[in-house]
Amino acid sequence: MRDRGFTLIETVMVLALTGLLIYGGAVSFRGYVPKLRLEAGVWEVRSSLNQARFKAIWRGMPFRVVFIPGGYRVEAYDVEDGTWRLDRSGIFEGVLVRSTNDPAFHPEGTVSNLATITVANSRGAYRITVAITGRIKTVKIG
Repeated sequence: MRDRGFTLIETVMVLALTGLLIYGGAVSFRGYVPKLRLEAGVWEVRSSLNQARFKAIWRGMPFRVVFIPGGYRVEAYDVEDGTWRLDRSGIFEGVLVRSTNDPAFHPEGTVSNLATITVANSRGAYRITVAITGRIKTVKIG
């Protein structure tokens, strides 16, 4: 009577094939990381702009988004001091963000310091524009 089960050679072959499949999946997934980082960077820029606009309307005070190397700051205007104070900040991972200006949103929902923001990495680029009405538009450019 023969024992049921797998031989050592069969087990090693199955483990080797499983390892190759996992390795192949990891290598193919690595190509998606820059694309995902680009999309996350665009989402982060858009959400910070929208948040600044809605906070300006809701709180009745100006908010602006300042783009710095590797990140951004959302700042609120302190009327008593006449200065901008930090509300929140964030960083960008795997993307380069350039802005022509730091848009400032007013309680009416409008914006001064109109801006064109470019978010780019090896997988492409997006241009985000902020209109005087506060409208935010995103276009893929590369």
